[in-house]
Amino acid sequence: MSRDEIRLTGVTRSFGDVVAVGRVDLAVPRGRRVAVVGPSGCGKSTILGLISGLDEPDQGLVDVLGATDPMGRLARCAWMPQQDLLLPWRSALANAAVSLENRGISRREARAAVRPLFARFGLAGFEDRRPPELSGGMRQRVAFLRTFVAGKEVLLLDEPFGALDAITRAEAQDWLRATLEAEPRTVVLVTHDVEEALLLGHEVVVLTGGPGRVAARYAVDLPTAATRRELLATPEFVLLRDQVLVALEHRPSASETPREAGADASPGSVRRAKG
Repeated sequence: MSRDEIRLTGVTRSFGDVVAVGRVDLAVPRGRRVAVVGPSGCGKSTILGLISGLDEPDQGLVDVLGATDPMGRLARCAWMPQQDLLLPWRSALANAAVSLENRGISRREARAAVRPLFARFGLAGFEDRRPPELSGGMRQRVAFLRTFVAGKEVLLLDEPFGALDAITRAEAQDWLRATLEAEPRTVVLVTHDVEEALLLGHEVVVLTGGPGRVAARYAVDLPTAATRRELLATPEFVLLRDQVLVALEHRPSASETPREAGADASPGSVRRAKG
């Protein structure tokens, strides 16, 4: 099995009579970021559960950097859910250190290891604040820091900014993109937000409505822009966003391949936008 990518091959998962995902084929190269979009109920979170090893397919194979067994996959993955799930009685520093403590590191050592990262994550001065004293965006940064320091090769992000208001969400997206550019990880992000998918992913994968199948794939190749607002207004961004939206509206038949549904619309190398 490949040790250089995440690969789902012919994966199907059902819950009772409901088929959540059907015959999904998906590859994520090591160090790349793939954003998965699709309508509600299309199996986006199910795919994260299968990758993480917390769930097993009824059919098909899931390979995460060479591991196909559940424990091996779990050992390689850290999952950040939509809700921050911070412990309200713990400080921000103590919450961020949880993942290290879960690995057997002492409380004192875990907090000492995490404390220097607070400045890099825009949280300097808030180490001793409890979650109710933090803004929504800061809570998400603490949650991401907790996920990041777990030391896993794969980050699974499940609608991480879905609960934030529009302004805070935009700021969090820009911050996360810069963080992952500085310290790359293999990332699978699921989101309902097409702009978020294009801003954070090297590739966008569109799923059909349930059962979820891969309908289209788009390489993200965007020009450099001075600001986020300028990037969102570029013809390249607008065109790609429209192509993804059209693919989301399309209802492919069971016999259609991803290319027939509009896949690989912008192949080639990825130029990441700045600003």
